[in-house]
Amino acid sequence: MKGIIFNVAEATVSDEFGEDAWDDLLESAGLDGAYTALGDYPVDHLVALVTAASDKLSLPPADVIRFIGRRGFPILIDKYPDMAVGHSSARTFVLSLNEVIHPEVRKLYPGADVPTFEYRDSGKGVLEIEYVSNRQLCYFAEGLILGCADYFDESIDISQPTCQHDGAISCVLRLQWIAND
Repeated sequence: MKGIIFNVAEATVSDEFGEDAWDDLLESAGLDGAYTALGDYPVDHLVALVTAASDKLSLPPADVIRFIGRRGFPILIDKYPDMAVGHSSARTFVLSLNEVIHPEVRKLYPGADVPTFEYRDSGKGVLEIEYVSNRQLCYFAEGLILGCADYFDESIDISQPTCQHDGAISCVLRLQWIAND
């Protein structure tokens, strides 16, 4: 897993809970925390950090990783503003992941193992995304999608009718756009 994800997690935790909170999490997780954006690190490090945060906050790990994704999306866009160029909605951004965003990620971070997505549009305002990844970070993907919706001032309800954490071979994220009043 590329270090940029750890950098996003650190910025999210530090922004929300103070800089000492990140050091406390590292200590609780038994990690040294020297993460560089271009470095490769085991996903187990992220799991350890999420578990430590889950214990400290008395929240399920899924909620913690979803929170990091949601708060991390604007951090990523601030760092890489070109990723949002040409997009006027969360839907267009999400639909560009395989063809535009992830190829750019691979250019910036050679060797990045990014998830793949298969899309099914119901035509009724519902978009289903099949999320395929060996890392099983579907809740992080949910958070990033929610952060994307926030960025474009949209509201999305996300459900997950199938999930790798429940034994499925892939996850299905069902996105329903909600009209803002």
